[in-house]
Amino acid sequence: MGRRAVPDRVPLLPTTVVGSYPVSEWLERLKTDYFRGRMSYGQLQDVHDMAIKAALRDQEMAGIDIVSDGELRRDNDIDYTLARMPGIEIPETAKDFYFDYYEARLAGPPPEPAGTSPLGLAADLAFTAAQTTAPVKFSFTGPFSLSCRVHDRGGTAQRDLVLAMARVLNAEAHALAEQGAELLQIDEPFLAGHTDQVALAIDAVNVVTAGVDVPWALHVCYGNRYARPSWEGHYDFLFPEVLRAGVDQLVLEFARKGDDDLSLLDRYDWPGALGLGVVDVKSGTVESPQLIAARIRRALGHVPAERLVINPDCGLRNLTGPVARAKLAAMVAGTALVRAELSALHPESQGATP
Repeated sequence: MGRRAVPDRVPLLPTTVVGSYPVSEWLERLKTDYFRGRMSYGQLQDVHDMAIKAALRDQEMAGIDIVSDGELRRDNDIDYTLARMPGIEIPETAKDFYFDYYEARLAGPPPEPAGTSPLGLAADLAFTAAQTTAPVKFSFTGPFSLSCRVHDRGGTAQRDLVLAMARVLNAEAHALAEQGAELLQIDEPFLAGHTDQVALAIDAVNVVTAGVDVPWALHVCYGNRYARPSWEGHYDFLFPEVLRAGVDQLVLEFARKGDDDLSLLDRYDWPGALGLGVVDVKSGTVESPQLIAARIRRALGHVPAERLVINPDCGLRNLTGPVARAKLAAMVAGTALVRAELSALHPESQGATP
């Protein structure tokens, strides 16, 4: 830590998304057609390009400061990356529904990086960055969660597999930085279901981020499979291990869970920025700007404004397009209310960023 937690060119209380964006019914059908062998890979990529451009326009029109590609090339939170991981074998690549998980296995020794962009994610960032003038957050699933979907490790210890995957992701992160990445985020959606493995997950995070000098975020949620949490609990399982993570920002959910866990940031003196979840992505109810503003004000009692980033709890994939757009607009409007209040109180602080 010690670097900036967000790109330079954003305002105080920058707004962003966690990563994923809604997948409309027509896109679901086309993706599923591909996984059933009814569409070529080239055709699917054309569809993805169009969908990403639309998602970027939606975010820009809502006033989001740091946008994402909506993770719209990915079938779910695991498989797009896992299927590209060296040494991982997917015996059956067909799926009944695009969002289903593959059954994966380790085909030989633990994976080793191969090439300058071993997973090909740098090309995804290049396409996205070419479509917008806004800063882009680029996210990818972390090595611990990826390992959780490898059901046959062939005798390799989980720790060895996780750290090997982390080295591949580190090579990819270097490629992303070379491509001009302004904010990289590691997602660990499975960690809340394996709270006894936090030390291993943080060890792996530090391998991923090593030597890559860009702002880094770590997103930990309680799962968002079909708009339902996979686990329940509190973020105390992350501490104090997360204090040694080589990241500049923690991205956590608070809208659905409430603010109880904000006190953990005080108790453990978290020194970085907080990506504050203020939008419940598991509910179709659109929050009012006033409710968003109230959630931000409560967080300001624990984290100073210059270290707060405003985002939904998790990805928006399971919401409809109209609901997601309305929630993002409300989030931007609620953030604007608090910015105006802070400007009136401390005009000299405007423009400061984490």
